[in-house]
Amino acid sequence: MATIAWIGLGHMGGPMSGNLVAAGHEVRGVDPDSACRDAAAARGVQVVASIADAVAGADAVFTSLPRGEHVREVLGGEGGVWATAPTSALLLDTSTVDVETSRWSHDESAARGFRFVDSPVSGGIAGATAGSLTFMLGGETSAVAEAAALVEPMAGHVFPVGGPTMGIAAKLANNLMLFVSLLGVAEGSQLAAHLGLDAETFFRVASVSSGDSWPLRTWYPAPGVVATSPANRNFDATFTTVLAEKDLSFALAAGEEAGLHLPAGRIALDQFERLIGEGYGGKDCSLIVKYASADGTVAGFDPDA
Repeated sequence: MATIAWIGLGHMGGPMSGNLVAAGHEVRGVDPDSACRDAAAARGVQVVASIADAVAGADAVFTSLPRGEHVREVLGGEGGVWATAPTSALLLDTSTVDVETSRWSHDESAARGFRFVDSPVSGGIAGATAGSLTFMLGGETSAVAEAAALVEPMAGHVFPVGGPTMGIAAKLANNLMLFVSLLGVAEGSQLAAHLGLDAETFFRVASVSSGDSWPLRTWYPAPGVVATSPANRNFDATFTTVLAEKDLSFALAAGEEAGLHLPAGRIALDQFERLIGEGYGGKDCSLIVKYASADGTVAGFDPDA
C-alpha cells in the first residue's frame, strides 16, 4: 500500500481520498476549511496542518483544487509541493484547469525532477463518493501507468489518453459536450411541460430515446423525477454555476486558440454568466432551465428560500 498526500479535501477531494483509505492506503490530507477537514477525518484521512506535513515521505501527491491559480500556488508557492515533497513522489492533479496551467505543471515539475500526470475526473460528487469516477490521464507513459494503478479505488473507468495535457484536453472537450447537452435538457424539459406532458412520463420516454444524455439522467430539472436532481433541493449545487462557467470558459478559450467555431458552447457560457450576475453562482448549473421557461420561473426553485 502507498503513502499518499491529498491537498484539497472539498466536495470531490474528500470522498476521493476516503476511497483511497478504504482501499488500504495511508492518506494524509490538508485543507484550509475546517468542515472539509472534519469530513475527511471521518473518512479515515489523517488530517495534517501543512503541505509539508502531508507530503513528507509520500509515494504520491494528489491535488484537487478549485482553479488553476490554486494549483500553481500549491505546487510552486512557498512551502508548496515542489519545495517539500520528495522528487520520487508521483504528482497527480485531479483539478479542472486551463491547458496552459496543465502544461506549466508538467514542464515545471519535470524541471525540478518530478513526474506529473494531469488526472482530471468526470462523474461529480456522486461519482466521487461511489468510487465510480472517470479518470483521464495525460503524461509520460510510465508515469501514467503508475497513476492508473493508484486511481483505481476511486474509478469506474480509467483512460490513458496520451502525453502531457491530454488528460485536461479530454476533460475540457467532455465538459463542453456536457454543458451543450444540458442546454438541450433544459429547453426540452420546458417544452414538454408547456405542451402538457407529465414530467416523469416524459423523462422515461427521453431516457430510452434519442434525447437521452448524462444531464438528463442525472440533473433532470423538475422535482420528484430523478433522485440526484438539484431540482429536488431548490437547485442546491451538485456542480455549481461558478465551476461550470470556469470549465466552459477554459474549453472555449482552447477552441478559440485553435480557430474553432463553438456557438452552442457560447450560448451556454452566456447563460452561466447571467446566473452568476443574478447572484446564483453558488446554485447548481442546471438552474439555467429558468431561461427556457416562459416567465423565468421553474418548478423546484424558490429564489427566496
